[in-house]
Amino acid sequence: MGQCGITSSKTVLVFLNLIFWGAAGILCYVGAYVFITYDDYDHFFEDVYTLIPAVVIIAVGALLFIIGLIGCCATIRESRCGLATFVIILLLVFVTEVVVVVLGYVYRAKVENEVDHSIQKVYKTYNGTNPDAASRAIDYVQRQLHCCGIHNYSDWENTDWFKETKNQSVPLSCCRETASSCNGSLAHPSNLYAEGCEALVVKKLQEIMMHVIWAALAFAAIQLLGMLCACIVLCRRSRDPAYELLITGGTYA
Repeated sequence: MGQCGITSSKTVLVFLNLIFWGAAGILCYVGAYVFITYDDYDHFFEDVYTLIPAVVIIAVGALLFIIGLIGCCATIRESRCGLATFVIILLLVFVTEVVVVVLGYVYRAKVENEVDHSIQKVYKTYNGTNPDAASRAIDYVQRQLHCCGIHNYSDWENTDWFKETKNQSVPLSCCRETASSCNGSLAHPSNLYAEGCEALVVKKLQEIMMHVIWAALAFAAIQLLGMLCACIVLCRRSRDPAYELLITGGTYA
């Protein structure tokens, strides 16, 4: 029965190490996705420390490749030292992922205040005739999120760009995709996106942070199972002389 339990734990442990390799790729993808998306919205979010969870989760993903290799070798070779190292590293990574989850929740709560603080300034610097980086960011967000203005399209009337152009129109990025003849004129508001961008930007950034949080939680659970199986193998190996002799090829005296 004990031998069966050890064999089962080893089988699960080897399988989990294969999952760790897959998890490493997924975690690196999630971290990269956060970086790429943040680059699209960075003008609306000034706190660069928000990227800390993404940086940590990429580092954890890279470490999981090494953990998977150590775990497989230690399990196959029945190395007590290797298994102990495996458990310690998993424990450190688990603690790191808990930190990622905490930071994710902290920064997720700060998103709304950050966007509210910066979006007004970004819209005031819009220059549609000679777009700079901030102007391109506004047009990108309005097209991608199907929104117009901060709270609605009427917000454009308070911008310097609107007052300078004097044509009673908003940027073409406010035009609905289905409005083929839209020129941004406020005389035809049905051609414009009705929803403002602030709420949608906040929602998008919070969704991104939730991806990091859920990824960290999911793989933290897998790591707990890995630590449990490794501990079972270690404990039973140290307590079962027959199993020790079986592995080493020895015999009873």
